[in-house]
Amino acid sequence: MLEQKPEILITGATGNVGLETLKALNSAGVMPLAAVRDPQKARAKLEGKALLTRFDFTDPRTYTGTLTGVKQMLLVRPPEIARVDRYFRPFLEEAKAAGVQQVVFLSLLGAESNPVVPHHKIEKVLLELDIPYVFLRASFFMQNLSTTHLEDIRDRDDVFVPAGNGKTSFIDARDIGAVASKALLEGHQNVAYDLSGDEALTYGKVAQILSEELGRPIGYSHPGILKFALEERTRGVSWPFIGVMVGIYSVAALGRAGRVTPTIRELLKRPATTLRQFIHDHKVLWMPLKTANQETTHED
Repeated sequence: MLEQKPEILITGATGNVGLETLKALNSAGVMPLAAVRDPQKARAKLEGKALLTRFDFTDPRTYTGTLTGVKQMLLVRPPEIARVDRYFRPFLEEAKAAGVQQVVFLSLLGAESNPVVPHHKIEKVLLELDIPYVFLRASFFMQNLSTTHLEDIRDRDDVFVPAGNGKTSFIDARDIGAVASKALLEGHQNVAYDLSGDEALTYGKVAQILSEELGRPIGYSHPGILKFALEERTRGVSWPFIGVMVGIYSVAALGRAGRVTPTIRELLKRPATTLRQFIHDHKVLWMPLKTANQETTHED
């Protein structure tokens, strides 16, 4: 039976890293408090894994109730919220006043030297408020291939990103969650962890691994930035999010996303999860819908 520990708060508990952190805590016998916008909707995914509380970064009325009794927190920035001084600073000020003693913040690899990204500003706020911190400066998530770019791979057999021939040191969110859980349970403080996988790959290599694991040819069309942006817009993606993606892939194209760090090996005492293993574990996600449905029917 899981030990209930509402003094550990997980924000973004239904997202990639939040959910993997939750699973890692559960594996250690701990049931934390999960801050979610809609507890009723989240219950199906988190029932029995976490205690639920309603929370919204854009609604200060939810801050006090969420933070009462909390001593440690995983802070995950919702992708759509970038106004740090409007939302994150007031929340973190209230967290400090409530007695939070550790904030494990999901940051970005290189955030310390990139003042444009919100992660840099949130790190700065935590330092200014003198709240004990752990910065998880993570590289590009493998999970983006199974979420943001899922339809391109599944339906079009194409990795459609403007990353040129630059390399990226992909990381599995499961590894980030394991580090976050360790930091929370062991009380790490005032340290920044640069997190990446053990290898840096071009998107051409990513397409090759996808082809080998899925058993069908997957291409990498490496579109230009303008073509990528216009195509994403025709698919209904917002201009702000397109801007974020263009920024990320431009960094990769320039060869600045390939830094490999040893932190996963050092903290978890094992190799980082490889992209091939990640794809192998989740290959059903990229199966054509007709094939996936046929297999599901056959299994039933």
